[in-house]
Amino acid sequence: MKRQDFYFDLPEALIAQQPAKERRDSRLLVLQGDGTVKDARFPDILDFIEANDLLVFNNTRVIPARLFGQKATGGKIELLIERIINDTTVLTHIRSSRSPKPGTVLNIENAFEVEVIGREEALFVVKVINNNHTALELIESHGHMPLPPYIERQQEGQEDSAADKERYQTVYSEKPGAVAAPTAGLHFDNDIMQAIKNKGADIGFVTLHVGAGTFKPVQVDDISEHVMHSEYLEVDAPLIEQIEQCRARGGRVIAVGTTSVRSLESAAKFSAGKLQPYRGETDIFITPGYQFQVVDVLLTNFHLPESTLIMLVSALAGYEQTMNAYRHAVEQQYRFFSYGDAMLVFPPK
Repeated sequence: MKRQDFYFDLPEALIAQQPAKERRDSRLLVLQGDGTVKDARFPDILDFIEANDLLVFNNTRVIPARLFGQKATGGKIELLIERIINDTTVLTHIRSSRSPKPGTVLNIENAFEVEVIGREEALFVVKVINNNHTALELIESHGHMPLPPYIERQQEGQEDSAADKERYQTVYSEKPGAVAAPTAGLHFDNDIMQAIKNKGADIGFVTLHVGAGTFKPVQVDDISEHVMHSEYLEVDAPLIEQIEQCRARGGRVIAVGTTSVRSLESAAKFSAGKLQPYRGETDIFITPGYQFQVVDVLLTNFHLPESTLIMLVSALAGYEQTMNAYRHAVEQQYRFFSYGDAMLVFPPK
């Protein structure tokens, strides 16, 4: 298929710049198995969850990965941490007037210093120097939440707010390492999480540390030629057991977010026959024609035109059904992207 097949006209006014007043205040578009769509509110998701189901959430925690500073010459720089390698070293994007060379020392937030020690393609390897705190501790203390590029207040030079520090994070986030939120989970509050359990459904967790590559556009015309970014994930033994129990009782595996889909399907991809735990990298690229091994239903936000994520949704729901649902969402003025509304996706009957 061609990249242009996944284009749709999105008015800029529909790109959500702020979260809803309360997490559960979002709207919910339900794309049903017969291709019809239903307009609902997010708490209505409970009507579509059955007692035997298993909902799988991504418990990654967004780190405040944007940091500002300067070179010894006084030139301004901006870092966007891509990955924490160890207690002293990170892999990062660096924005500056001139790319710093290995050996360059950078002053970060007037609080600590780092040294550029190498390159990995477009990214820089940076090490904290002369400091008793770990890289993660320094990032947590001095960094800013890495709001997506389409949130305009960031482009206008405004910093993240106190509200962003709370709302650009799921209520069940646990393992720090992401530089972008698994946004389908942002709609859940503690009451809805409890209501799911009260219905008798099970809840499980994967970990996928979302990288900045999630915003990388598809630039080739033939999507089969796109090189997918790589991200670290963990699918552990307790979740595998929950999936097996779900299957045994006739339930469905409902993935909360595309990152949960990528985690579960990656574990299946790397298993020889029977689903096994997996920890490591994945660059899985799910497009129409893909045969799902684990996921039955998907909850997700609305994604960018021509993005790898709308391609993933199309793989589960069907291409025509997905594009029709997106056209409906635009007509009905749903809110798009990270702080936007949600979509519950069932595969074709």
